[in-house]
Amino acid sequence: MTRDEIVKNVNEILADEYEVEVEEMEASAEMREVLPIDSLSIVDLVALIQANYKVTIPVSELPNLKTFNDLYDYIFNHLPEN
Repeated sequence: MTRDEIVKNVNEILADEYEVEVEEMEASAEMREVLPIDSLSIVDLVALIQANYKVTIPVSELPNLKTFNDLYDYIFNHLPEN
């Protein structure tokens, strides 16, 4: 899976789950400013990623995932086939 495919798929999943427009999810935007998530609902986001990509995001990594780019890069770099 290419990074561009990840970006497209993640944006579609998050737009559907959090009822936001894909256009609002600019790569450099902070996820917490665009998505209606707080520290508790971030667990739901992690579960979505794990279910869709088989990528585990340890709690210790969550503070490093601020922007959508951070999330895309993390998924791309931790995909099982990479």
